[in-house]
Amino acid sequence: MSPQSPESAFTFLAQGAAIQEFNVDGQNIVLAFPEARFYKSHNAPYFGETIGRTTNRVKDAQIHNLNGKTYSLHANDGPNCLHGGAEGWGKKDFEGPVPINRSGKEGVQFTYLSKDGDEGYPGTVECKVWYTAGKEDGKTVLDVEYQVEFVGDECEETVVGVTNHSYFNLNPTSPTIDGHAITLSTDQYLSLDSNSIPTGEITAHASAPKPNTTFFLGPSSPSFDDCFVLDPPNIIPLDTRNLPLRTLVRMSHPATKLNLEILSTEPAFQFYTGEHIEVPELESSSGAKIPAKGPRAGIAVEPSRYVDAPRNEWRGQCLLKKGEVWGAKSQYRAWKE
Repeated sequence: MSPQSPESAFTFLAQGAAIQEFNVDGQNIVLAFPEARFYKSHNAPYFGETIGRTTNRVKDAQIHNLNGKTYSLHANDGPNCLHGGAEGWGKKDFEGPVPINRSGKEGVQFTYLSKDGDEGYPGTVECKVWYTAGKEDGKTVLDVEYQVEFVGDECEETVVGVTNHSYFNLNPTSPTIDGHAITLSTDQYLSLDSNSIPTGEITAHASAPKPNTTFFLGPSSPSFDDCFVLDPPNIIPLDTRNLPLRTLVRMSHPATKLNLEILSTEPAFQFYTGEHIEVPELESSSGAKIPAKGPRAGIAVEPSRYVDAPRNEWRGQCLLKKGEVWGAKSQYRAWKE
């Protein structure tokens, strides 16, 4: 990607195929560290990471009746496995970035080989991540495509789910997301138990307005860490890339006039207002102070399959067998009014 091209608005890292910069009108709208080393030492919030081998939470960190066995994962979120485990794909070094041209757009490719037993998951799989970027109708557009193939012969099946965990702040000089205008495409979500695991019920969220109705985030409320649902579980293919992109979330900020739309082929998305972000003040290689980041410093939108899909009746969304491919696409469209 040449410095003069629209694609130079973005910077990506090998660790976790992470999005480090998403620049709009000279401002980076994603939470990030200025140096790659901090992604290894201080990225507990998953800034910009590619999440896998599965997204979100797996109840009790166990998957039953897979290859006729029970698999134990790392419990890194109370009793649950979160975002692939103690060192999920976001903590791994991918091969790349490799320059590519895909669908007529300049971009980069990242590849990660997740071996049998990686964080407790069975089977060897290969993940590819493609980022392509450009300008469309005056908007800065980033397309993200994921593909996971079962390439090992250790077993017959495994489970997969991939997303990106960027946090957005459209008023980057502000330490919080206070003042953001938000529009959600649905108010239906997976009702949760006390451990943030779905009960199985899909219902209207008590704090979300009706679909496509704009509301504002304050300094401490409303608070979200929920999986919103667009499609019922029985119609979701393993590879969603042939489905149309749909808008999941729109956001803007009146102080900066910056806008962002997040679209995906995925049936659900986690919407999280960042209550548990906690990064201390750091010091750069040059000695400059890097400000701390605290609760509600950014908004995460994670296009995905259902939470805890690997271990219940929703498993078809993420069950990858030999000869099959898991896939998904997302798109980010940003502009200044």
